[in-house]
Amino acid sequence: MTKPKVTVYTDGAARGNPGPGGYGVVMLSGQHRKELSEGYRLTTNNRMELLAVIVALETLKIPGSEVTLFTDSKYVADAVEKGWVFNWVKKRFKGKKNPDLWMRFLEIYKKHHVKFVWVKGHNNNILNERCDQLAVEASMGLNLKEDTGYQPNNQE
Repeated sequence: MTKPKVTVYTDGAARGNPGPGGYGVVMLSGQHRKELSEGYRLTTNNRMELLAVIVALETLKIPGSEVTLFTDSKYVADAVEKGWVFNWVKKRFKGKKNPDLWMRFLEIYKKHHVKFVWVKGHNNNILNERCDQLAVEASMGLNLKEDTGYQPNNQE
């Protein structure tokens, strides 16, 4: 059986950084399209960028899916594609931000075949722009969730 090929676009936003934030995800596979978003009361842009990726990967139902993930976050794309996050694990994330989300990411990342592609944000990429719109709208919602892992002294 061939594993599904999934294209994912993600974005995160924070108004204030830290401030209210949200993430947006667009997932495409065959003729299927799924959009996801959620808003949080107090968080950072980087946390929302990373959470968007996590939620997208956690949404996949078939282990071993072939995923091409487009993000405008150098923080996320470089940490994975350049292998930094794997060194952070060895050092138990000492001095690194967002260890709770990185550990959650690594747990789901190893279940799929994921390739990250960095895209320039706000550059007329329709699906990246849609994710940005979803993230910003989510950050303005009325029933914002608490980002329980956010620690003001350990964030950027």
